[in-house]
Amino acid sequence: MKPLLPLFIFVDACGWEIIRHDSFAQKLAPQRKKLASVFGYSSTCVPSILSGRWPDEHRNWCYFVYDPKNSPFKSLRALRWLPTAVTSRRIFRRWLSKFVKVHLSFRGYFDLYNIPFKYISLYDFTEKKSPLQPRGMNRGPNIFDFLEEKEIRYHVSQPEKPEAANLDALMADIATEQLDFAFLYWPGLDGLLHQVGNQSPEVPAKLRVYEQWMEKLLAEAKQHYAEVRLYIFSDHGMANCDVLLDLKSKIEPLPLRFGEDYVVVYDSTMARFWFFNDRARSEITRALNEVPQGRILPDSEMKEMRTLFDDRYFGELVFLVQEGVLIVPSHMGERPIRGMHGYHPTDPQSYAMLCTNQSEIPADVTAIPDIYKLMTRDAEAAKLANQKPA
Repeated sequence: MKPLLPLFIFVDACGWEIIRHDSFAQKLAPQRKKLASVFGYSSTCVPSILSGRWPDEHRNWCYFVYDPKNSPFKSLRALRWLPTAVTSRRIFRRWLSKFVKVHLSFRGYFDLYNIPFKYISLYDFTEKKSPLQPRGMNRGPNIFDFLEEKEIRYHVSQPEKPEAANLDALMADIATEQLDFAFLYWPGLDGLLHQVGNQSPEVPAKLRVYEQWMEKLLAEAKQHYAEVRLYIFSDHGMANCDVLLDLKSKIEPLPLRFGEDYVVVYDSTMARFWFFNDRARSEITRALNEVPQGRILPDSEMKEMRTLFDDRYFGELVFLVQEGVLIVPSHMGERPIRGMHGYHPTDPQSYAMLCTNQSEIPADVTAIPDIYKLMTRDAEAAKLANQKPA
């Protein structure tokens, strides 16, 4: 039996409001804390957790950006002649995304979503590497770079595999008693919340499944490690989408030409614009100021949230909607979904959570990038303890 195993379990979208009135994991990890998230989607939150840094430092923010010079999608423009009834279907987009990911040797998460093929050659995709692997960040190191540099033996989930398969793989590695650090990633709750919202009875039912899995995992871990430091955490929560906003209908009638006067990415909760002349900036700014469901974020606020990029790589103007509003149709999808995240970090459903079996959570752990401090601290402690002669 080895002395110590730090076990970090990442439950995607299990926000503070999801568990605040639920008994989730209280017997296993009774210490709970509400954590601030970062502004953005999982493309932002996951890298921030894994690197301990903020978006303006690691440069993993939104997926699609205007960058025709470096666009890898030029060959896909030929698909613009296909009927929209085909190209807007999720089954077609998923199949094509898998093919393109292999063809382009992308190692991270990838989805073409609903970017029109007519304009797809104007865009680049920013997560070509996997943040869950060493050298997986757009800028700087992550926890797996740290572990390899320190020669700390670790296990990390493979997100393309089913949750239960990743659980089994970790349990098998634990049984070898060769680990000094374990990182388990469960994304299933996020997908469920997108479909059913945060008030469905399916949500607590999913939490009960996770509890059963964690009990099984801890029972196995305690057979091989004298101490298991358990941390259960999330990246954000999920808001119910009760208001639908067709933002395209506010912008497209303007006397402007897409691709010549401006370019935009319509995400699910924000729209990011690039301008090629002052007239386009003025017209679009005026139109957005007349949309009551959202607002243009000033640079000062973007800087405060650590998402202001000097080169405006991710957009020159960012329009953010209120919590509970869904931009649809968008470049993320043609049809409404029940739940969404990516709202302002101070909105109630944006907050993440941290639960642990440790006696206390350090006072300086207040936001999701701070989880990195716990991972590095406990990984080094486990290496030191486990390498001592029995």
